[in-house]
Amino acid sequence: MQKPKLKMRLGDLLVHEHIITEAQLEQALARQKSSGRKLGATLIEMQFLSEQQLLQFLAQQLQVPFLDIAQRKIDPKAAQLLAEVHARRFRALVIEDMGDSVLLGMNDPADLAILDQIAPLLAPREIKIAVVRESQLLDAFDSLYRRTKDIENFATQLKQEHSSDTEDALLAEENREETDNTIAKLLRSIFEDAVQVKASDIHIEPDEKVLRIRQRVDGILQESTLNEVSIAAALVLRLKLMASLDISEKRLPQDGRFQITVKQHKIDIRMSTMPVQYGESVVMRLLDQSAGLLKMEDTGIPGPMLARLRRIVQSPHGMILVTGPTGSGKTTTLYGVLSELNKAGSKIITVEDPVEYRLPRINQVQVNHKIGLTFSNVLRTTLRQDPDIIMVGEMRDQETAEMGLRGALTGHLVLSTLHTNDAVSSTLRLIDMGAAPYLVASALRAIIAQRLVRRLCDYCKQPHQPDELEQNWLRHHKTNEQARYWQGVGCQSCNHTGYKGRLGVFELLVITKPLADALRRSDIEGFSNLAYHSDDFVSLGKMALDYAQQGVTTLEEVIRVSEYLETEPEVPPLADTPLSLEEES
Repeated sequence: MQKPKLKMRLGDLLVHEHIITEAQLEQALARQKSSGRKLGATLIEMQFLSEQQLLQFLAQQLQVPFLDIAQRKIDPKAAQLLAEVHARRFRALVIEDMGDSVLLGMNDPADLAILDQIAPLLAPREIKIAVVRESQLLDAFDSLYRRTKDIENFATQLKQEHSSDTEDALLAEENREETDNTIAKLLRSIFEDAVQVKASDIHIEPDEKVLRIRQRVDGILQESTLNEVSIAAALVLRLKLMASLDISEKRLPQDGRFQITVKQHKIDIRMSTMPVQYGESVVMRLLDQSAGLLKMEDTGIPGPMLARLRRIVQSPHGMILVTGPTGSGKTTTLYGVLSELNKAGSKIITVEDPVEYRLPRINQVQVNHKIGLTFSNVLRTTLRQDPDIIMVGEMRDQETAEMGLRGALTGHLVLSTLHTNDAVSSTLRLIDMGAAPYLVASALRAIIAQRLVRRLCDYCKQPHQPDELEQNWLRHHKTNEQARYWQGVGCQSCNHTGYKGRLGVFELLVITKPLADALRRSDIEGFSNLAYHSDDFVSLGKMALDYAQQGVTTLEEVIRVSEYLETEPEVPPLADTPLSLEEES
């Protein structure tokens, strides 16, 4: 291998080419001494030049190519030529295997010491160097070095160890040292793989001939199967022990939780078991406690809407609802609000089922229906604990709703969630639950409705011409058919899905005096009319469609999340004297 080598030191070269000044180099060298980081990383951190500028300069000086691997299909077998531990340590990736040589992508090809350590690992192949962004390398590591092979190997080994799946055989496994336990290693690989791809849930589902392991990534399930279906009972047993569940109970569903640490991530796992045709199904929700709570500005709520919401949550009393289907991020939004309100001068009590994130200074109560610790019972006691702010996990019944509304009228700020399609229908849902219209009108301050849509991958998105179905949808919703739309074709960066990450779509309805008056009159049509004609009101569908036209998401995603929502609600013009429900009857 012919090692690329700089003719001068990097800093001197950058000054010589007038990319940075002598003064900037001296400042960077001074910081480098205290931080211990490489000079290039220090210069980027101090914003004296960008990462792309530095890497293009290095590629030019070393006479090696500068590659954008996000849009390049990399063979996982080629990547495996360099073990993951070495790839991550050296920030190097085998991009292509050409038989007697390999193309090696590196973030710092000028580091000859690293090249000396990599060369024996890839011998006898000749190494050809390319410069690659560090962020792209890290993304490639996560997508290429999956735990699929480890999971399959451990599953096969476990099947061989358990030729019979009797209860005694499985319980005997419990007495083995966990670090040497095949089940523990298999579960560790499953959790590591899930954390690596940022999965929110893991599903373990025994079928007649295979064991399915599915991961929910960006809201969509990704499936892998194991032929060793006989190991399902052993897996479920181990998980039940970890979650302190009854290992002898297989006929009834059970819920539990436990914590593990995976790759320096402290993961809180909520687990649910359910008897199914071929055994027990297990679903685990993964909550990354080490990531910290999102702040309000990090939830994705648009700036003007966030400013209005911030003013509302500073109110000393009243109720604020967050609505949407399961998995739409309601709890994350509520915790974002709580983190802003969590100050020494305010007492905050939460009533949750279950408690998802542990918060300092906040009194969190876990609902337990088995012993009568229900939302309404806890809420009744909570009101006697002198709180300033109360968070109720969900408004599930009339008693809880009425107690929350009365708490909001007696000097408390009450936050809660509700399962409804949009903000406008939430008030009607409270009334349908049995809450008096005057109570809802007096206590309710604002409603936030939200959904999550998948974000387009920035590396592989391309212009998209809507198909016939999409054009019909656009015409039905009276939108601009000439607007541009985008789609992701799939690349290395997004694991060939076309999407990478998710973002929230929000709808904020502030209960103004005219809206409250309409509620007191039980004038549902008048309330809806006023809400949709409010100057600051933007519907969920409209915001999602705006994101699609901006190239942030796809038209397909807009249709998927809002198929039962009106993008532009068809409401009659405001009437001078709207009829109430009582008058109509």
